[in-house]
Amino acid sequence: MSILSDWCPSSSGLELGSYSVVNGSRKRINCVRFSGCCGNGGFALIPFSSSVLRCGFCYENSKFDCNFEFRHGCSKLRVARLMKPKRNSLGVWFLSAWAVEQPTIDGEIVRVQSNSGDDFPEKSLDWDEHDQDSVNGENSSGRSFKDEEGIEGEGEGDVKVDVRALAGRLELARTVDDVEEVLKDVGELPLQVFSSLIKGFGRDKRLGCAMALVEWLKTRKIETNGRIAPNLFIYNSLLGAVKQSGEFSKMEDILNDMSQEGIVSNVVTYNTIMSIYLDQGLPMKALDILEEMPKKGLTLSPVSYSTALRAYRRMKDGNGALKFMVELRERYRNGEIAKDDNVDWDDEFLKLENFTRRVCYQVMRIWLVKGDSASTKVLQLLTEMDKAGLSLDRAEEERLVWACTCAEHHNVAKELYYRIREKKSGISLSVCNHVIWLMGKAKKWWAALEIYEDLLEKGPKPNNLSYELIVSHFNVLLTAAKNRGIWRWGVRLLNKMEEKGLKPGIREWNAVLVACSKAAKTSMAIEIFRRMIDQGEKPTVLSYGALLSALEKGKLYDEARSVWDHMIKVGVAPNIYAYTTMASVFTGQGKFNMVELTINDMVASGIEPTVVTYNAIITGCVRNGMSSVAYEWFHRMKVRNISPNEVSYELLIEALAKDSKPRLAYELYMKAKSEGLNLSSKIYDAVIHSSQVYGASIDISLLGPRPPDENKSSLTKINVF
Repeated sequence: MSILSDWCPSSSGLELGSYSVVNGSRKRINCVRFSGCCGNGGFALIPFSSSVLRCGFCYENSKFDCNFEFRHGCSKLRVARLMKPKRNSLGVWFLSAWAVEQPTIDGEIVRVQSNSGDDFPEKSLDWDEHDQDSVNGENSSGRSFKDEEGIEGEGEGDVKVDVRALAGRLELARTVDDVEEVLKDVGELPLQVFSSLIKGFGRDKRLGCAMALVEWLKTRKIETNGRIAPNLFIYNSLLGAVKQSGEFSKMEDILNDMSQEGIVSNVVTYNTIMSIYLDQGLPMKALDILEEMPKKGLTLSPVSYSTALRAYRRMKDGNGALKFMVELRERYRNGEIAKDDNVDWDDEFLKLENFTRRVCYQVMRIWLVKGDSASTKVLQLLTEMDKAGLSLDRAEEERLVWACTCAEHHNVAKELYYRIREKKSGISLSVCNHVIWLMGKAKKWWAALEIYEDLLEKGPKPNNLSYELIVSHFNVLLTAAKNRGIWRWGVRLLNKMEEKGLKPGIREWNAVLVACSKAAKTSMAIEIFRRMIDQGEKPTVLSYGALLSALEKGKLYDEARSVWDHMIKVGVAPNIYAYTTMASVFTGQGKFNMVELTINDMVASGIEPTVVTYNAIITGCVRNGMSSVAYEWFHRMKVRNISPNEVSYELLIEALAKDSKPRLAYELYMKAKSEGLNLSSKIYDAVIHSSQVYGASIDISLLGPRPPDENKSSLTKINVF
């Protein structure tokens, strides 16, 4: 009493009773400041049509020359007080304040309004990051009776009710008699107490207790001749309890009960019904309720529109949400929407637009994660949002980029990347790296390189991950160049890497060396090898093997011998492919003693020659017109228990057929056929043509039918690289 007297000048003309200001720990709040000036007309603190701030509350009434402001230093404040102005000021009682439970979010204002004492407070839009659902226009704080301390009401004297204790006594009540047993000695309580109890029961999932309490109030209506009876405020609280408890089947019973009691639903009632339908997974029914409300003569509130947007989100219909918002904005600008003077509709529409962006973002994210043809739908919705002036901000666009994980999402990721760049507000390096990775996954390597170039020119500065990602993309391209023997492409890629400050590793150099070797580009292979040495890379056995192969194909046998000697000198152990290449080099020189020595060295080092090794020797003999020597090495292969393959037979048969040995060619063909090998039509024709040219007597019928034509290249088959 003394503190409140200190706040108010005596000229205010108020008759003050006792009061209580408490916080969640039942401690008196010391950081409350009151300031104002009062005229002689009197004033009422915080009537139902007041404005309540998250960080405080204030009231001003044009009928009185007064302006008062309460401020406090905590996020939750409950001021429970009924005060009665003098009869010459106001002829009715006013509630000074009620529970303000909402958490503070960025200092935004939440307006609570009502047209009558029975109305349920309707909160305007105030979206937090998690988009909490609204219940009866208020954000659910998730508080239970554990947090309830007490509430004061007005009666003959001041009444203080411990709501938590009272709820504990009622938690087992299921019938009117159970409630009567608890409340018979409590005395008459204001309806606000019952509303708090009903809400708490809803939060604690005790809907049965809440409904029993309402039934008891209905009996009290008869006993008190209507003075104490469930009103619209109570029924709206009960519907909110239905929503929070999840017992949605009770909704129809409550609505029927309201109708029987003659209580007309208001906008809060319908908003709660919409919200219940959403929780049931029935968004279309929620939208039907929205269309029904104007027909009932109700003015839609911001919460009504926000609930409709939530319905579109539930249906994953981003285009529907956007269309709804655009049409709503147009109707508002044309003055077709009824406005409440207590609501700052310009501010509410700004919040609705922000929420629409949020809904569209969430829907697009769902499309990308789960939907089919997501890329097309996302790109179309982004375009429509631009037309509506509701484009996403940078943070939302970056989060959408992270949702792009499939190769088919590369177009969306690229579009979002360029949108972020155009904003010139910076971009996260991790987002850039993710786009580079996705471009590689979609085989859009040049697009990935463009993004890397942006990092070099525009920032942010690339890190090790950026470097590794782009190098891995170059590896893919260089591997393709190696496998296809596209040496020019490989050389260009190496040059591009060095141009962008990317140092090629041994893997990249070897890929280009192999491509040059496959294409028999001896001079280019030598140049690449020298560049690799100049860059400080140490050649591997694959590097030497690719260079040896290129020199052998270019018939630079002496240079190949020098490279071989250098490889042995620096301690690089030859593998089977290097030995095979040198055997082919010595065959080309006609130094079959060195070929024999090479085979012996292979065996001594623990490497057994294969059919590929002997095919390389046979190929060298055939190239130099030595079919008899080729036939000799063919038999040496069989002596080592190495079975010839189609390439072995085709090389030797063709060489013998051309070297006027048709009978021997015929016998080898029949031998291959008996071993189940399928030789080409080219070899079949060579045997017949040789026998005809050189007059050999053979039984052509034994050769069987001519094999189908195939594009086969024996030289391709024996390529080591």
